[in-house]
Amino acid sequence: YYFAIFVFERRNVMKKNLTRQQFLSVSVMLFGMFFGAGNLIFPPLLGKEAGNLTFQSLLFFCVTAVVFPVLGVLVVARTHGLPNLAGRVGKVFAAVFTACIYLSIGPGLGIPRAGSLPFEMAVAPYLPQGSYLLTSRFFYTAMFFFIAYLVCLRPSKLVDRMGKILTPGLLILILIMFLGLFFNNPNNIAAPSEAYLKAPVVKGFLEGYNTMDTIAALNFGLVISLAVRSFKIDDENTIVSYTIKSGVVAGILLTVVYSMLAYIGMTTSGVFGSAKNGAEILSLTSQRIFGPFGIVFLAAIFTLACLTTCIGLITSVSQYFANVTKNKVTYNQWIVVWTLLSFFVANFGLNTILKISVPVLVAIYPVSIVLILLGLTQNIFKYNRFGYRLMCYVTVFVSVIEGLQAAKLNIPFVTELVSKLPLYSLSLGWVLPLLVCWLVSLAHRYFLKVEDDFTVTQLQYKSL
Repeated sequence: YYFAIFVFERRNVMKKNLTRQQFLSVSVMLFGMFFGAGNLIFPPLLGKEAGNLTFQSLLFFCVTAVVFPVLGVLVVARTHGLPNLAGRVGKVFAAVFTACIYLSIGPGLGIPRAGSLPFEMAVAPYLPQGSYLLTSRFFYTAMFFFIAYLVCLRPSKLVDRMGKILTPGLLILILIMFLGLFFNNPNNIAAPSEAYLKAPVVKGFLEGYNTMDTIAALNFGLVISLAVRSFKIDDENTIVSYTIKSGVVAGILLTVVYSMLAYIGMTTSGVFGSAKNGAEILSLTSQRIFGPFGIVFLAAIFTLACLTTCIGLITSVSQYFANVTKNKVTYNQWIVVWTLLSFFVANFGLNTILKISVPVLVAIYPVSIVLILLGLTQNIFKYNRFGYRLMCYVTVFVSVIEGLQAAKLNIPFVTELVSKLPLYSLSLGWVLPLLVCWLVSLAHRYFLKVEDDFTVTQLQYKSL
């Protein structure tokens, strides 16, 4: 009897921790969800444009493309979901902002871009002349989203399929390309472009926006915590700990891969000077290394990169809206909705999607960074609700004006007034107002002794 009790208790203790293989699979899965086609094409372009200034540009690229995403996963894990974090500003802000984040990173922008980009960059350029482009895109995206749908349909298998199969396959292909160039390196580095020569640090920082990973982190933190729960781990502190550790490992992998891709762009910048984007750089590089087979090789890389991100986005968005509707519309039903909607938007073409993406990112990226920083330093500065509202609403106001101007929409007098802010020309007009609001919020809490208790609400999400 006592031996049976000992075995039972021992099994329960063992269940409270992930094995090394399980933890690594979860971490690799998170990397795969972060690493889409945007992450694949922007580092090589940075290396090409920055030339011998690639190191400092890449360093600050990683601030917005690695550091803030990892911090986002950490903060969301600690607060048990984006709604809790945004709820510190207010219920209305939490509802609107959270919906905007999920819709923009999901069916409104992120998922269609992931479905359209591999076709535009790795398939369309090599179609025979006279091919029906629209028809080809339709069938490619139909197959792409059908595969994504099938994987998302079994979220309990997400770690196995992404962490053990899809993402490792992607990493192996990127490593093969890097090693192929490393041992056949032209080492022809061109001079930096004017933008990088003028401000390599700021340019690198802003290029990190394009990965959309800081916004995605506010979604993926939930998916990772649910993935950890799927291994029968129920202790909240343990779940948060594993979520944070997975974010750190994923961040290290992102940094290594970005460095390899930027190296490819930098060392071929003098050879492929006419290349207009990162996809073209990688295409020319793969053909230089592998010959005609390079086209197939590149198509496989792009498809895997976009598929892993697409799966992660569909899963997180569907899980969130299933919770919002209290499962009156189930997770599986939301998968159908978002997959079909994303398939429809993807067929408008990549150029149309990218035209929308820049204003949207300029508008919502800064407040995402601000929320992450506030959540990260809450225990140090003890911000109250007034401070959250002041800093977030002022940031939203300035960044929305910048986003509208990026979309060629100006508000009389307001746009002209905001455009006079320092760093506005660099799309960083929100930085100085944020610092002022931060000082005001600290003074408000100190002198008026106003404090708010932001007790974490344990949101009840259906386990994966």
